Amino acid sequence: MTFCIGIKTRYGIIGLADTRITSGSDTTTSKKVYTVNRKNHSFFIMTSGLRSVRDKAITYFGELIEKEDANYDKLYKAVNGFADQVKQVAREDKASLEESGLTFNLFSIIGGQLEEDKEPKLYLLYPQGNWIEVRQGTPFVIIGNTGFGNPVIRRSLTFDEPLEFALKSAFLAFDATRISSNDVDYPIDTVVLENDTYNIIENRFHQGELQHISEYWNDCLKEAINKLPADVLNKAFYHEPLIEPLRSNQ
Repeated sequence: MTFCIGIKTRYGIIGLADTRITSGSDTTTSKKVYTVNRKNHSFFIMTSGLRSVRDKAITYFGELIEKEDANYDKLYKAVNGFADQVKQVAREDKASLEESGLTFNLFSIIGGQLEEDKEPKLYLLYPQGNWIEVRQGTPFVIIGNTGFGNPVIRRSLTFDEPLEFALKSAFLAFDATRISSNDVDYPIDTVVLENDTYNIIENRFHQGELQHISEYWNDCLKEAINKLPADVLNKAFYHEPLIEPLRSNQ
C-alpha cells in the first residue's frame, strides 16, 4: 500500500509521499515521486499501485517527454500524455496481471504549472486514464491508504491556508496512516510549488528528523481530550432511576 497526498491552496501546491514498498513479507524503500523542472515548466507525478506498472508507465512517459515536452504548454496536456502511457501499459499487461490474481490499479496525483497555466494545477488520474481536477471546494486528494489521513485533512484544511500549514496537515495525515498501517512508513518525500515560481522544491525526510513532531502531536491530542467540555458524558457512568409508567385505574 501507499500514502500520497496532494494539496492545492491559494498559494500553490504541496505533495507528500511515503516510500515503503511491500512485496509479500519483504519491505523496501522506493521513490514514488517523478519530477520535471524546466524553465516556466514544472510538474510532478506521485503514484500508488503495482510497482511494475508504475515503473513501466513512468519509463514510457520519460521517453515521451524527451521527444514531445515542447508540445505541453498546459498541465492537462501532460496529464493526457501520461494517461496514454498508462493505457498502453494496460493494453500490454492488464490481462496477464489479472490472470495472476493482481489488479491493474495505478492511481496518480499530478501537479504543476506549465507556460500557459494561469496558476498551478492539481489532477487525480485514474487507472482507466480518465482524470479530475482538484479544486478549492475539496483542495486535496489522497491515493493509496486513504482512510486514516482523511479525517485530519477534512478537519483542518481550507483553500486559504498557507503552504506551511498545508504541509503540516499533510504530515499529520501521513503520521496517522503510518501509525495505523504497517505498509506505510518513512522516509517521506515532499514537493512544494509556489504560484508562478515554476520551480518544484523536493526534499526527503527521515523518521529521526520528524519524530518530535509526532510526539508533540500525541501530547496535544491527550491534553485536548482532557480539556474537552464534555461533562454531559459523565451520565454514562451512572444508572438513571427507571420511571414506572403511570397506570390507569381499572
